[in-house]
Amino acid sequence: MTTLSDVAKRANVSKMTVSRVLNHPEQVTEELKALVHQAMKELDYQPNVAAKALVSNRSQVIKVYILEEIDTTEPYFMYLLMGIASAVGRTQYSLQLVTSELTDQGNCDGYIITGFRQGDFEWIRALDKPVILFGENTQGFDFVDSDNRHGTRISTKYAYSRGYQRLIYIGIDVDEPFELSRESGYLEVMKDLGLTPEIHRFENSSRAAENFIIEHWGKLGTETCFICSSDRLALGIERGILIQGGKVPQDFGVIGFDGVFLDQVSSPKLTTCKQPIVKMGEICGELLVKKINEKGASQGIRRFLPILEVRESTR
Repeated sequence: MTTLSDVAKRANVSKMTVSRVLNHPEQVTEELKALVHQAMKELDYQPNVAAKALVSNRSQVIKVYILEEIDTTEPYFMYLLMGIASAVGRTQYSLQLVTSELTDQGNCDGYIITGFRQGDFEWIRALDKPVILFGENTQGFDFVDSDNRHGTRISTKYAYSRGYQRLIYIGIDVDEPFELSRESGYLEVMKDLGLTPEIHRFENSSRAAENFIIEHWGKLGTETCFICSSDRLALGIERGILIQGGKVPQDFGVIGFDGVFLDQVSSPKLTTCKQPIVKMGEICGELLVKKINEKGASQGIRRFLPILEVRESTR
């Protein structure tokens, strides 16, 4: 059986260095980690996770709470979980997924929570293990998220630069920080341009957005672009325009937000603000492991700039 000493010898490092790579990777340079991981791969070394957990008095389990509906037609959360699993797997942690439909069972060393709402903070604050939130908040919790305000700012500026005269914001009907930030980005640009803002909010449903277009079609002139708070909403807006005989992108523009899947299956394909979901998941995992190792020390916040992916739904 391959031992820690065998790995150290193959990597030409000390046994202590191998131990640090396995137990405290944040203390080791990327170069040393690469050497040790390569040696482990060549020797087919498998760390004894159960023994490690016993010695460190840890469960080696991280719980991921997803507190909103998981739509199987949209792999948003799959990409998030891929990123988290990639990061925590390098430190021999296992993931336990907890949704609103599942019962939370067993011990863990920390939590990653997404889909939370204002009413969830009381029980989140009562958790006795380190927490990282996926999604911005104003409650002082460490979090990872896109720069939502920046995303709608670049979307609104781009719509105006393409000659659309009427810029309408289609938002999600929740008073949550991520939505308020996206809305504020739109409002700031409209103020800078000297244009009158127009905001409509619905549940995050393509059907609700489609119905809005159908019901208001007679009041919608051409030269209009819809800046949407999600790709789901954008998909509904686009579908409604096409059902009514409108032309996208010649007369109507549509811009979404997410860039995970729906933007690519729509026709015409959606212009959207693309979030680096996998990378953000990785950072969630890395920050939580670091927070666990540092006995709950704050890790602050990480914001990622979304990138505008220009496709077929805008000029």
